[in-house]
Amino acid sequence: MKKIFILTGEASGDKLAAKVIDNLNKLNPNIEYLSVGGENLNKLGIKSIYNLKEITYLGFTNVLLNIFNIKRKINETVQAIENFQPDILFSVDSPDFTLRVAERIKKNNPKIRTIHYVAPQVWVWREGRVKKIKKYIDHILLLFNFEKTYFEKENMSHEFVGHPLLESKVESGIDINQILGKNKALISIFTGSRQSEINVLAPILLNFIKLMNEKFNDLTYVFHSTKEYSDLIQSKITEKGLKNCEVISDNKIKNHVLQKSIFAVSKSGTVSLEICNAKIPSIILYKMGLINFLIVKMLVKTKFANIINIAAKEEIIPELLQSDCNPKNIFNVVSDYLNNPKKMDEQVSKTQSILNNLKTNNSSAALAANALNKRL
Repeated sequence: MKKIFILTGEASGDKLAAKVIDNLNKLNPNIEYLSVGGENLNKLGIKSIYNLKEITYLGFTNVLLNIFNIKRKINETVQAIENFQPDILFSVDSPDFTLRVAERIKKNNPKIRTIHYVAPQVWVWREGRVKKIKKYIDHILLLFNFEKTYFEKENMSHEFVGHPLLESKVESGIDINQILGKNKALISIFTGSRQSEINVLAPILLNFIKLMNEKFNDLTYVFHSTKEYSDLIQSKITEKGLKNCEVISDNKIKNHVLQKSIFAVSKSGTVSLEICNAKIPSIILYKMGLINFLIVKMLVKTKFANIINIAAKEEIIPELLQSDCNPKNIFNVVSDYLNNPKKMDEQVSKTQSILNNLKTNNSSAALAANALNKRL
């Protein structure tokens, strides 16, 4: 029986990996798996060697503070992979963790084929990184068509598969009204999948909601969470005494809530693609410590934080970062959109134009699964 070790570094990677493996199981049901994964891979019956939250750190300073723990986890992961002896190491996103492991594995066990899904954003950070990656990654699966240029330059084996979050969702007949109450106007809130992100953004967002409640009395705010942190978010809502907030963690329900929303307020990240794909107007937030921000400012080469804005080379979706990420600013931008339906329609129209250039004709997860199956 062939073996695949699935290596993720955070909840979003676990979600992407699960979509691929679900497709791969249809092509080839006779594969043994082991992983560093989360709840989505677990639902497929795939064991994780430890809890994913043990390696999710936000920002450079947090990484530095946890450097010995990260090194220990890398050693533990490498040992587990070598003991498992997979035919393929399938790494997904989180390059600062997953690619370090892949490099060690390739050095120690060159026969293990290494396939990485979600290319490091070399166009944002370090273009020279491709030369290094080529030494220990046999094949890379790209989410965005414009990324091909960087890997073609180095003659590295690559394949554009598109982004699975851009695939059309199948209606499952869930009645959102029964869950959240009838005829409520919904605003979707995304605080991120890491505890450190939630601790930073949740207080800001809850104070934003308090401001909104002074002007709008008919809105319900739905926090999209992982199961692991839904209680944490709920406790923060309860502390603030807010009655028009809900927390959801079921993925099917989350998809439906997003599609029924009139607006979304989101932490910067891949979730922005889901929001745009659902044709929901939004704004993007991010806040980190000053030291982290200064380091990022030195390293990052792009003007924008959001992939849609980067691809468009203009700010289609407003970005409120660092000191701009505060309750008053968020309130001003969101209320301006809600009072101007034409402005919301214009944003959606522009994002759809950009998304059309990022999509493939086939399922990204199916293409990625096929790439894995061919190399078993």
